[in-house]
Amino acid sequence: MYTLYFKIAVRYLLKHKLYSFINISGLAIGVASFILIMVYVNYERSYDQFKGSEHVYRVYMDYLEGDTFVAGDAQSYNLSGPTFKQEFPEVLDFVRFYQLDKVTFKIGEQTLEETRGSLADPSYFDIFNQSLIKGDTATALKEPNSIVLTQTVAQKLFGKENPIGKTISIFWGSPTLATVTGVMADVPENTHFKINYLLSFKTIKTWDEFDGQKELEWSRNNYFTYLKLDKNADIGLLQKKIIESDFEDDPDERHNIEPIQDIHLYSNKPYEAEANGSVTRVKFLMAIAFIILILSWLNYINLSTTKSLERAKEVGIRKVAGAHKRQLIGQSLLESVILNGLAILVAIVIAIIVLPLYNSFTGKALTFEVSSLTGILLIIGIILFGMILAGVYPAILLSSYSPSRALKGKVRTSASGLHIRKGLIITQFLATIVLLIGTIVVTKQINFMKDQPIGSDLNHIIAIHGEILSKTSDSILLNEFSALSAEMKKLPVVKYATTAQTYPGDGYENLSSFMGITYPDGTEEGNKVYYNYKVEADYFDIMDIEFLAGTTFQSNSRGKGTKRDMVINEKFTKEIGISNPLEAINKTVKFWGIDWTIIGVVKDYHHFGLKTPVQPMMMRQQPTRDNVLVKLDPNIIAISGYQSAITQLEKVWSEVFPESIFSYTFIDKKFQAQYDEDAKFSSAFRIFTALAIFIAALGLFGLTSYTCIQRKKEIGIRKVNGASIFKILKLLNIDFIKWVGIAFFIAVPVAWYTMNSWLSNFAIKTDLSWWIFALAGIMALGITLLTVSWQSFTAANSNPVDALRDE
Repeated sequence: MYTLYFKIAVRYLLKHKLYSFINISGLAIGVASFILIMVYVNYERSYDQFKGSEHVYRVYMDYLEGDTFVAGDAQSYNLSGPTFKQEFPEVLDFVRFYQLDKVTFKIGEQTLEETRGSLADPSYFDIFNQSLIKGDTATALKEPNSIVLTQTVAQKLFGKENPIGKTISIFWGSPTLATVTGVMADVPENTHFKINYLLSFKTIKTWDEFDGQKELEWSRNNYFTYLKLDKNADIGLLQKKIIESDFEDDPDERHNIEPIQDIHLYSNKPYEAEANGSVTRVKFLMAIAFIILILSWLNYINLSTTKSLERAKEVGIRKVAGAHKRQLIGQSLLESVILNGLAILVAIVIAIIVLPLYNSFTGKALTFEVSSLTGILLIIGIILFGMILAGVYPAILLSSYSPSRALKGKVRTSASGLHIRKGLIITQFLATIVLLIGTIVVTKQINFMKDQPIGSDLNHIIAIHGEILSKTSDSILLNEFSALSAEMKKLPVVKYATTAQTYPGDGYENLSSFMGITYPDGTEEGNKVYYNYKVEADYFDIMDIEFLAGTTFQSNSRGKGTKRDMVINEKFTKEIGISNPLEAINKTVKFWGIDWTIIGVVKDYHHFGLKTPVQPMMMRQQPTRDNVLVKLDPNIIAISGYQSAITQLEKVWSEVFPESIFSYTFIDKKFQAQYDEDAKFSSAFRIFTALAIFIAALGLFGLTSYTCIQRKKEIGIRKVNGASIFKILKLLNIDFIKWVGIAFFIAVPVAWYTMNSWLSNFAIKTDLSWWIFALAGIMALGITLLTVSWQSFTAANSNPVDALRDE
């Protein structure tokens, strides 16, 4: 019997090719989109899921703002880990990292620049469940100047040779000769703390940069600290004890902890190891995935019920011939299983083909691996549930037709059935309009951030930050960088050149200090984070930052000893209780035992981008060897191009620092790069919204067909009585217009609340203008009318004789 049902089902699907194609393509696109989005979501949620990670927590700092503590930054003190292990029995062990932004390895004449490295305690291997391919985890990071390389880095440096015991010259601040003591497997990309190499933490004692740092005092708070907790630890109680502890003896700050598994999606603090993901983006994409999947199922239901009217006579004949309701339902469900099965197979093929392109788009190395049996069962369960749900209703409807009415072609749908279909189509319109509004808002916000003035002109500026491959004292290097800046300024293509510790878009590195400060009125502010950095003359000309009062630095007036100059921004004038920038000039602010005279006040600018509010800033006139900033002449660049300018700059660099590495960054590109993930999210939103609209249009096609079949005789009677094609079109389309209207009024508050929540993640954001909602409604109406008018026009042009032949 089932073999017969299978043959009948296959013949029916082959006979009605258009119906089968529309259903299979709609379901396949929906399921493929769902699979691709959920693969991305699964990857984002899989960060730091190594064995034992549920017991690993990161230490971070809270800072007092007013009367409330707020999350400060992701780093903590050098003594945080050792103290917590000693004081709290729940803490089994700790590991500290001191992150190195970029180093240069040198073996003989071979050099290699590497990022993603850190100083680390020996406990790293145990806490992060990392083993060694070569070497001993117990001793690999035990002694100073020991280094562990990942397999990829080891192969770059040593090829197929065994690197254990080999030495590497490492250039980062103080040149170091390190011995390779271990090789580990490459760290997975789905971790928030990516590592290409590890230097032993004790190496820090040998570096000049840390000379004078007392190991047994609470000094620098620029370490990442992770705790391994007892599996039976009461996390809430431990967190309370850590928060209430005051080991650092400062009432304006406190320690806190967070699960390592939550960091990637839920933490976005200053000084993160790298830019993290966003749980908001993940939730949005999950919502889109389910919307697309549900829309594809609703379309299948609509199209199936449409075809059921055409099969009414077939059902009537089979019932007269003795077929039971159960048999009719079984056959209909079998057709549904076959059709859905084919759609899923097509969806899997589409997903496999599209995955490489999808990976290049997202920048992730996504695969179809599901990390747990629960995940596999969940995906299978969702798809099976949808298949059953989408197949049951049309099957029951088809089997419920009365044989006598079916054979006469007088089958009518009940009022409840009509309400269900109307509800389904309004739901489709609702989802479509919400997605359209979301797409417009997300695109508008991303464009707003890219186009919004930041208070500085970053065009044509290059930051030069090469590595010096020689052991040279800081004082000599400072003079050489100043000389380098002066030589570059002589080039015709260069308008300005100066040294600076950082620049807009460079993040938080080398920018903040936790310190006490004395205001001009004598008020002493306790320790807190202040954003300040070293610059020299011409910095404000290069950045085109506007002065509100005072003047910029003079080339020959750096200041010495305990009296020096600085420039502040508007925000800082308010921080120190001065409302008029002119009144701040020549006032003195004291910190680090130095009197800093305010010689200028600049207009606020966005150093960190538009996701972060403008912060109080101090720019100190001090020499630095972090970056040489060069402003190129746009007129010359327009003729000779950037490459010519870079070649000239590299030549000057090589003359001052022979045999050293020249590297550079266009700072406008680096500034915009912080919005890359948002731009990708915007593109993904648009693509998947377009797919959702396409699927919804298929549903409209099905419902229009159903409506035209239902009202075939009515249309014939109206045409016989003189109704024009326009009136027939109006008759058939008016319900769809009403449904779009109902969906629009429901969608507006839903979309407003959702997008307003998303925009709250940005310090400066676009507004939710009325035209956004109006445009989405007009687009939905336009898509609807284009889709339904095709079928409506065909019905309006039909011969009324065909419809009234049996009357």
